[in-house]
Amino acid sequence: MLTWLTENKLPIGEWAEAGFDWLERTGQVFFDFLSVTMENLIDGILWVLLTPHPLFIIAAFVGLTWVLQRNWKTCLFVAVGFLFILNQDYWEETAESLTLVLSACVVCMAIGVPIGIAAAHRPRLYAWMRPVLDLMQTLPTFVYLIPAIVFFGIGMVPGLIATVIFVIPAPIRLTQLGIASTPLALLEAADAFGATPRQKLWKIELPSALPQIMTGLNQTIMLSLSMVVIAALVGADGLGVPVVRALNTVDTAKGFESGLVIVIVAIILDRMLRVDRK
Repeated sequence: MLTWLTENKLPIGEWAEAGFDWLERTGQVFFDFLSVTMENLIDGILWVLLTPHPLFIIAAFVGLTWVLQRNWKTCLFVAVGFLFILNQDYWEETAESLTLVLSACVVCMAIGVPIGIAAAHRPRLYAWMRPVLDLMQTLPTFVYLIPAIVFFGIGMVPGLIATVIFVIPAPIRLTQLGIASTPLALLEAADAFGATPRQKLWKIELPSALPQIMTGLNQTIMLSLSMVVIAALVGADGLGVPVVRALNTVDTAKGFESGLVIVIVAIILDRMLRVDRK
């Protein structure tokens, strides 16, 4: 019985390979357009981060932190953290990683928030989406790199695509949770005053769900930053490159330096966007 079961293996791998081959043949125009669009987005953000003097970019991040948090201690931490990165001579790599993170945030929030809203308004749709989202989050991230390389080659774009696939369930789930958790009393009051569905969405549901949406943004950034090392394996620039080099050469010093810089960047972004600000 066991021999028969193993000899009659379902050709899952062959089916997947055939599907990727079909997509590569029929969707080449779409993938080329997507690649060019992602490259332009990445180049634009990278230009903004690398063209001005680093101190100007640091001042901009500190100013943004003050606008979001209104806490001088957080602003001081952000300034000291970026100055430490500059001192360690990892500014260019940090800018490249931030480019990947910000690009992933733009794509994930632009796609994830509308899908989350639609899922909250259509429970059957969300019930169908839930196992797909579970699969996207539990499938090993290295698996995403294979089709990304096939469709987009080597560089920042496949790293961005793999990051988006891994990260996008977070804003979808949290947006759906926020919209679905809108107090029923507010919705009934809106109905009593004759509000249209669009008015209820913009004036009731989205303001009520804003904390969850911001948490989704925070999780998007953290998960994207966790992908920088994996993205480096397909040619993406950033802080993952020195980590991979340190691993290949067993360079403890470089590995600790680059790893510490990644941790500092993660803490800076988390402090900037934390929802429970005072």
